[in-house]
Amino acid sequence: MSLRTSFRKILPEISRTEQEALDAGDTWIEASIYQGKPDFNTLLQTAPSKLTEREQAFIDGPLAELLEMLDDVEVHNSTHIPPRVLQHLKDNKFFSFIIPQEFGGLEFSAYASSTIVASISTKSNPIATTVMVPNSLGPGELLAHYGTDEQKQYYLPRLSDGLEIPCFALTSPEAGSDAGGIPDRAIVTKGMYNGEEVVGLRCTWDKRYITLAPISTVLGLAVKVFDPENLIGNEEDLGITCLLLPTDYEGVEIGNRHNPLGVKFYNGTTRGTDVFVPMEFVIGGAKNIGKGWQMLVSCLGAGRGVSLPANGCATGHASLKSTSEYAAIREQFGMPIGKFEGIQEQLALIGGLTYNLEAMRHLVLNSLDAGLKPSVITAMAKYHMTEMGRTCLQAAMDVQAGKAIQMGPNNVLASAYFATPIGITVEGANILTRNLMIFGQGATRCHPHVQDLISVIHSEEKGADKEFNKLMRKTIGYSTKNFLRGVATAYLPGFGSGKNADPMVKKFEKQINRLSSALAVQSDFALLVLGGDLKRKEMLSARLGDVMSYLFMAMANIKFYLQSDCREQITPYFNYGTTWALKQAEDALFAYSDNFPNRLVSGLLSAKLGMPFIKRSKVSDKMITDLAEATLKDDDAKKSLTSLVRMVGRDGFTVLEDAYKAKLDVLPLLDKMKSAVRAGTIKKQLTFAELVDAATAADVLTAEEKDRLSAYDVKRKLAIAVDEYTFDLELITNIDVKEPLLKSA
Repeated sequence: MSLRTSFRKILPEISRTEQEALDAGDTWIEASIYQGKPDFNTLLQTAPSKLTEREQAFIDGPLAELLEMLDDVEVHNSTHIPPRVLQHLKDNKFFSFIIPQEFGGLEFSAYASSTIVASISTKSNPIATTVMVPNSLGPGELLAHYGTDEQKQYYLPRLSDGLEIPCFALTSPEAGSDAGGIPDRAIVTKGMYNGEEVVGLRCTWDKRYITLAPISTVLGLAVKVFDPENLIGNEEDLGITCLLLPTDYEGVEIGNRHNPLGVKFYNGTTRGTDVFVPMEFVIGGAKNIGKGWQMLVSCLGAGRGVSLPANGCATGHASLKSTSEYAAIREQFGMPIGKFEGIQEQLALIGGLTYNLEAMRHLVLNSLDAGLKPSVITAMAKYHMTEMGRTCLQAAMDVQAGKAIQMGPNNVLASAYFATPIGITVEGANILTRNLMIFGQGATRCHPHVQDLISVIHSEEKGADKEFNKLMRKTIGYSTKNFLRGVATAYLPGFGSGKNADPMVKKFEKQINRLSSALAVQSDFALLVLGGDLKRKEMLSARLGDVMSYLFMAMANIKFYLQSDCREQITPYFNYGTTWALKQAEDALFAYSDNFPNRLVSGLLSAKLGMPFIKRSKVSDKMITDLAEATLKDDDAKKSLTSLVRMVGRDGFTVLEDAYKAKLDVLPLLDKMKSAVRAGTIKKQLTFAELVDAATAADVLTAEEKDRLSAYDVKRKLAIAVDEYTFDLELITNIDVKEPLLKSA
């Protein structure tokens, strides 16, 4: 028995859908991290993301108009999206970001699409979801890449103009994360269509969680096709296939709506029983029968890096802007709460993670706009960016406290708080993405030989044994080099040191090199010792995926810092965010080693291969204080990390910003009053207004200064106020009222 045959018995069978998923997508910088040689040259040669004039015009025009008309309280309290909003989306082609211009689409870059969706998300998550879904995985992208000429010419212009509203139905009650296991079927048969007997598909399906289904006019549908009578070939099981049906087609049922945590985007069901459709309903025609999973995985790999990561990034921006401004305005015990160390810990966490979010967003979108479809880093982005957004939001809720739990126009966090768990569960639940996808797919795609080895192990072709032996020699050579590099990085002075002229960047480069080298060795030993069992050791593989993800994040941070126009101001964010990311990578690496099932190998990995020489990263108190103080400033660094919150219209963000800027303007006057109280010139008063009056009477303030402070006091009260309702829940305090009814908040 050959060695290849022995491996074949050990390794689990690879299903067709698994193989297609493994084959999908490209690799980029993440491959160099996995292989122990982080590619800083490619990283820093990648130009920063920029908007074109056409994209900027859209943001300044139709997007600004949309944001001004949005009232999230109205959306939250309504059953349907306001008709004027939906019509604006259709009229201005908000559903056509990925459709080529030749078909009437906008054909925006991934960076522009992400920026637009994220900006909408800070104002209204239901509207952002309505926009993001047609611009992610769905009929538009599938048609653009795989449709027949007739399908493209008919549907793409109609989708661009909003004449058609698309949805795509993949998830079934029996198949959620295991989307490849859908039970929905289509039997190849003959039937009548337009008065003629034609070969087609008799389809039966039951789908749920389908966004936009309740208002859709065209339904993308994934089914498994079977040909028991061999009408179109010699196989019975032809595989997953993507169809496109008008929703008013006979037998198509667009069912009831879901209510996802009260977030009022359209989400629902679709069903059909024995619905006969001709072959022209297959996306790309009959030649694409059985290619649906490959099509879906390829498109989803790109879409996964745009929409939900944009949502997570928007949550960070909104949390940083609102919480830092609230912490500057809100005072307790005679000073802003942003000066208390307990609050500073949360402010720094929000600031550092928002930096990580924005840096990672830019780097992932760089790869997409370069024409790549990097399935591994988009999975990283989906998981880590939605989770970091959730962490930012939780910290923001803690700081804003009572203001953050009272529903109404003044609360800028509530909508995101309800919507965040939704992003955690869709496009592959985060648990699945972390535990199975990132390292599972990463090890196969990023290792130079594993994918070829898997293919040849299961090959039936003549000469497979010879090819296997050749690949094994290459794999052993690759692993030996990794082992020697790991030892050298751990023990030889200067080996793996950073090369950048910036001292902080150079320090982080060295840490990344060392951790990447350790990851390469650990991964090789995992594959060697555990083999196919690694697929079932989800906690172990998840930790290796975490190491790779956090190192990618740290590299994104370096690029964002070095390409920043405000490097000095953004340094506290960079220092905290990168230290935090490297600490997560180190913790994951040590947890992996500590829990490796083979204790002999575990001891070797941790004791000999550089683990003791890894300098553990620590987020110090000074780092926290420096960043917390930075978040309270109104500088270019914070503006860049809160830029997705666009000041259009009048809402809770505007109220906070007005009060925050008013306070910055009167800080010298506030200091003057505090000095007068300490000197005994005036007595401390119970209210701010009384203190201003006393300071004016004592000639501490001029009449003009009193007016400025009084104007600030009105804005301050409005910023710390929460919304009030009558007993029957009719809103009586509105953020547009200049002299609102205010009670103590």
